[in-house]
Amino acid sequence: MTDFLHQLRGSIGRLPESGIVELVNYGRDHEGLIPLWAGESDFPTPDHIMDAAVASMRAGETTYTYQRGIPELRQALADYHSRVYGQSFEMDRFYVTGSGMQAIQIAVQCIVGEGDEVIVPSPGWPNAPAAIEIAGGRPVSVPLRCDEGRWTFDLEAIAAAITPKTRAIFINSPANPTGAVLSREDLLVLRDLSRQHGVWICADEVYGRFFFEGGVAPSTLEVFEPDDLLLVLNTFSKNWAMTGWRVGWIVAPRELGQVMENMVQYSTSGVPIFSQRACVVALNEGETFLGHQIDLARRARDLIVDGLQQSNRTIVAPPEGSFYLFFGLEGEQDSRALALRLVDEANVGLAPGSAFGPGGEGFLRLCFAGSIERLEQAVERLIPALK
Repeated sequence: MTDFLHQLRGSIGRLPESGIVELVNYGRDHEGLIPLWAGESDFPTPDHIMDAAVASMRAGETTYTYQRGIPELRQALADYHSRVYGQSFEMDRFYVTGSGMQAIQIAVQCIVGEGDEVIVPSPGWPNAPAAIEIAGGRPVSVPLRCDEGRWTFDLEAIAAAITPKTRAIFINSPANPTGAVLSREDLLVLRDLSRQHGVWICADEVYGRFFFEGGVAPSTLEVFEPDDLLLVLNTFSKNWAMTGWRVGWIVAPRELGQVMENMVQYSTSGVPIFSQRACVVALNEGETFLGHQIDLARRARDLIVDGLQQSNRTIVAPPEGSFYLFFGLEGEQDSRALALRLVDEANVGLAPGSAFGPGGEGFLRLCFAGSIERLEQAVERLIPALK
């Protein structure tokens, strides 16, 4: 009998199953379960965004289109960034992708080859190191610190991890799953490291608007220059409740325009026009909905932190950004087993910390995006099980 796994490229056959998806598959059929394992709210995409897609389809926009993204969307992205960050952006730096995940894949495939190293802070979202491994590279984990009830990036450890094989530093701020945020001063340090060593910075800034200190989280786009080695990755999924739409974008040097077009062409051949029309409306008319989402997330963070602290076993570090709480439970060393048990005993779905790489074991990730009522019910179920 053929051993199919051994007929594959080695790094592909060795890819682990997503620890998050495993829990989703285990609990998805539990009646009445409250799913807090994935990074999405329980709100549907706003009607005015969906209406734009429907109108586009009815107008016959169901053909191939611009590989870099329709001009209207690329201009809307430039205008959105100009409003958010208070500086001018040109559309030639923006490229539309088939999800934030594809943005990561394209970025990694552009700069990482066999044997190259990419520094990745951990715990972190597992899809980024997986993309590095798929490209033949090696993710180098650098632990985050959790001191005095706060998760932070260890910039000295990141600098120490740079070797001649290092091609990039992958950062996610505000971070998934910890909620850690890089300050402007931190980003300046990373910029100088990039310039000194000639390494790329791949910046996943998906949660930049979910910043609980007020305003917008510090961004690489505010401290890096257009000619720096920087790729910024983002998605429409989180801000406008569009996780199922699978549309993202990359901010890259305009000199890479043809490269970005090629990478899209040779993977998906472009993003559907009707999806892009909806994204234009999200950028131009979605600020009220996004503001409501951010306000809810701030209230939800406080509710969840206060609720879980009722258990004398929980170790809680309130996140500075994103919409996740990454909390520990004293006496629990197997987060996968604990997450499975909570599905059965509390009928609440959380993601195991072990899914987020080194330093994640012993923790659970809870997504607090969405309605307050759902989260209140989840806390009521969790507290007895955690005690």
